Amino acid sequence: MPNRLSSIPEHMKPAYEVVVIGSGYGGGVAASRLARLGKRVCVIERGREYANGEFPSRLPELRRELQISGGKLRSGSATGLYDFRMGEDMHVLVGCGLGGGSLINAAVALQPDARVFADEAWPDAIRDDGLLARGYDAARASLRPSRYMRADEITKFKALDKIGERLGKRPVAAPVVVNFEDSVNAFGVEQPACELCGDCCSGCNIGAKNTVAMTYLPDAHAHGAEIFTELSVDHVARDGAGWRVHFRPTGSGEVPLASVAAETIVLSAGTLGSTEILLRSREKGLPVSDRLGEHFSANGDIVAFALGKETRVNAIGVGIPPKFEGDTVGACVTGQIELPDETELARSMTIQEGVLPSALAPLLPVFFLSGGRILGAAQSLVKGVYQGPLSHLHTFFVVSHDSASGKLVLEKGKARLRWPGVEKEAVFSRVDDALAKAAGTVGARYIKHPLSATGAKPATAHPLGGCGMGCDAGLGVVNHKGQVFAGTTGEDVHSGLYVCDGAIIPRSIGCNPLLTITALAERAMMLYARDHQLLPREPSEGGYAEARSA
Repeated sequence: MPNRLSSIPEHMKPAYEVVVIGSGYGGGVAASRLARLGKRVCVIERGREYANGEFPSRLPELRRELQISGGKLRSGSATGLYDFRMGEDMHVLVGCGLGGGSLINAAVALQPDARVFADEAWPDAIRDDGLLARGYDAARASLRPSRYMRADEITKFKALDKIGERLGKRPVAAPVVVNFEDSVNAFGVEQPACELCGDCCSGCNIGAKNTVAMTYLPDAHAHGAEIFTELSVDHVARDGAGWRVHFRPTGSGEVPLASVAAETIVLSAGTLGSTEILLRSREKGLPVSDRLGEHFSANGDIVAFALGKETRVNAIGVGIPPKFEGDTVGACVTGQIELPDETELARSMTIQEGVLPSALAPLLPVFFLSGGRILGAAQSLVKGVYQGPLSHLHTFFVVSHDSASGKLVLEKGKARLRWPGVEKEAVFSRVDDALAKAAGTVGARYIKHPLSATGAKPATAHPLGGCGMGCDAGLGVVNHKGQVFAGTTGEDVHSGLYVCDGAIIPRSIGCNPLLTITALAERAMMLYARDHQLLPREPSEGGYAEARSA
């Protein structure tokens, strides 16, 4: 890990050419590419910066990094790494820190079925101009997904293989943005090989995972971008011919807002964050599309479990240094069963074997006992989760399709998700049937959720939409370039105001979204370079010169 990338807020200048709000995949791409284009860039992130070795590895540390909010409930630090939003209809988990969701995701890099982009929900240019393919190329070159070549030796992959054999579809090694050999990444940062500890979702403490904090952000910093953490943006507003970003220290309540001027703003605060900032900005007078907040999708996202008696799964992380010496765990996701439906896209799904972080290990027996679903879980309190019944616990991550019928609304200044009847979405019954069948083939008992007996609501870690693309303001919040429409009708946009993250995706995509968010951001920056007749300071990679000449 390089030296700290962030500076103290007192070092922020009064004005920049570009202010990027958020530091996940969209914000990282924007900061890196615009800094390479010679722009004076400022990045504002609400969370804090984590160095390798600072991610939670034990339960007390994990508790300190958990923030929960919803209704009148608010607990934990406002800069906690795990930001869990409890909703009336659905819960949402997002990352909070320099690097955004890349810090805590499973690192799976998949490209959607081509039928996803054939949907009329996307502007025609997404399909027609050829730049999205170049965006995916640039994303892969920067994040370098790879497959673990010895996947079939990993115990949890073998367990998934047994399920796949019975289902008639064998698993394949999943492409993940993890280094399995010591290397220097695409941006010149040295990274060690993955130690296969399984703790990808609690933060990689050795630096083998290609997070935004290990890739695009160091590159942005090296090209002059200034990065500031623990600052939360309230709203953006016109300021003469440019813009002004209004913010305050994260978690500081109602202290007076500070501000910074910008010629261009790139909103990249994530689906919830970018939509919330635009909702507050609209409340303060910024004209935007009436579609703002609509077409929220959970991406058909489901986490479920199954407990067997004979098949050892070994799907609980051990951390670094390892808490248990035994079978190699592997990366969080090593294998997946791909189940495309050739006649109906919505019925397609991908089942991935997952790992629960080692920091959660002491709580796992309690979780499952709370639901009353695993009678043998009490034995794990004695034997430990690595040897007792929970060593036979399958963790499934499933991505599929939903109707994208959720809506984010502003209540007391905060974005709240409204999706009445979401539990009746067809995807949940489809996945339940598939996983119950999968579990039954190996004599395991399917557990939809460890707390399902208490009426737990659906949850997602892949929120999409809210600022969806459209051909005009009647259909979307931004155009195909990510420019925000300047009203409720027509194609006019706010000059210098962009959204560049998962919020602009107008539907479910049926796979882990990190690669697509990155590709769309790369595409948007190629178009920015073309529109402003700019070239990078260094020889172009990934299509920027080609985009200019297109």
